[in-house]
Amino acid sequence: MTEPTIKVRVRIAPSPTGYVHIGNLRTILYNYLFARHHHGAFIVRIEDTDRSRFVPGAMEDLLRTLEWAGFDYDEGPKIIDNKIEQVGEYGPYIQSERLDIYQNQIKVLVEKGKAYHCFCSKERLDNLRADQEANKLPPKYDGLCRNLSQDEVRKRLTAGEPSVIRFKMPEEKEVLFEDVIRGTIKFNTRDLDDFVLIKADGYPTYHFANIIDDHQMKITHVLRADEWIPSTPKHTMLYDAFGWQAPLYAHLPPVLGKNKKKMSKRDGDVSVKDFIKAGYLKDALINFIALLGWNAGTEQEIYSLEEMKNQFSLDNVHKAGAVFDPEKLDWLNGMYLRKMSDEEFTKLCIPELVEKGIILENNETYKIAWSKEEVSFAWLKKVCALEKDRIKRLNEISPGLQFIFEENLNYDGKILIWKKSDTEKARFALVKLIEALATVEEGDYTRENIEKQIMAMIEANNLSNGEVLWPMRVALSGSEQSPGPFDIAAVLGKDKTLIRLKDALIKI
Repeated sequence: MTEPTIKVRVRIAPSPTGYVHIGNLRTILYNYLFARHHHGAFIVRIEDTDRSRFVPGAMEDLLRTLEWAGFDYDEGPKIIDNKIEQVGEYGPYIQSERLDIYQNQIKVLVEKGKAYHCFCSKERLDNLRADQEANKLPPKYDGLCRNLSQDEVRKRLTAGEPSVIRFKMPEEKEVLFEDVIRGTIKFNTRDLDDFVLIKADGYPTYHFANIIDDHQMKITHVLRADEWIPSTPKHTMLYDAFGWQAPLYAHLPPVLGKNKKKMSKRDGDVSVKDFIKAGYLKDALINFIALLGWNAGTEQEIYSLEEMKNQFSLDNVHKAGAVFDPEKLDWLNGMYLRKMSDEEFTKLCIPELVEKGIILENNETYKIAWSKEEVSFAWLKKVCALEKDRIKRLNEISPGLQFIFEENLNYDGKILIWKKSDTEKARFALVKLIEALATVEEGDYTRENIEKQIMAMIEANNLSNGEVLWPMRVALSGSEQSPGPFDIAAVLGKDKTLIRLKDALIKI
């Protein structure tokens, strides 16, 4: 793609009919990156003319998601002091506030003979559709009202007869448009309907309103999902009818589930809120969705937002659908977690531990929930570090660390026995562990000294690592899978470590 010679102006124009999903976020991200790469304008417009599907709070969710993601935008509605205010010279940016504009523009098309009033009832249209389906014909308005005289139209409108306004599609005309990603796309108007521009309630359809808005807001490029390709010839013909220059179109590849079909909730197409709740980091999620249909032509997989802005190009956006791989997202999220400092990581983990009722927090004072024992942030940092290299999502931190905070571990004593050992050897190992750790002074009770003391004990008693470290791990964690036993012992402290080892002796 050659560099644009005019200032780039792109928009996202979501309908407030639900919360922001991953597919929506990918479209938003690509528009944002394209605008910022070309030092252009990124605009938000709310297309709320379908009142039957309007969801209260959906617009606010969108705006807060943009804020959360760090996608600063130049024009559109913004939440300022908990109120929605519109910023920019081409407003209003909420379609329901632009009805006068659409009414003025529809008059232009009607006067030019490019649009007409249709008085067909819903019942007639339903019967027409049923007949076409029965005869295996494409569903299409039959043009009954297309050539009504002006006098007839005037009489019926004066009588209060309800009507819609349809576009008068030219007959047998080839429609061409260039897609920046897919090249030349061709249609013929014989396959296109006299589609509705203004509904009976006076509200515009999406097809009409978005054309008016894009023109008046000087949009240069429209980046949107590929499901809009069949609608693009309609939009092209509308631009022709007005005598306006159409923007450049770029239809993005679909996001697919593992079954290679359009992603559904079952595959992970849930709201962005749900991903945040599931413990995914903002930067990891944005990085992941950027790669759902784009790469810079290199082996790089981890990008900062600034790197994406610098490298993003529509030349590197794929035509084929991108498969949403939850395992790849988990891997990437884990990489971001491990890149954090222990302090940053702990600050993210604490709300998870509080939410699960494991610790209590009050003005940066922390207590273990069941005992009310006060603990320091420094100690919590050591605790959380146990799982930092193990977890892939933040919501895994609580189940992974719960054993640290419990008073009594509930597990079957049989799992204390290593697969190459037996009950007698496991009991002997636990006794020797207690003796070895009891000799470590409180002030010297560090991970390094714990390891040194235990490894010396293993060698002195001619034991194998597995015979000792396996029952030690289980005794301290209550599980066959946990962080390393030396790390756990250092975090628990000498007293709690010895209590758990002695309890294991009883269980075995």
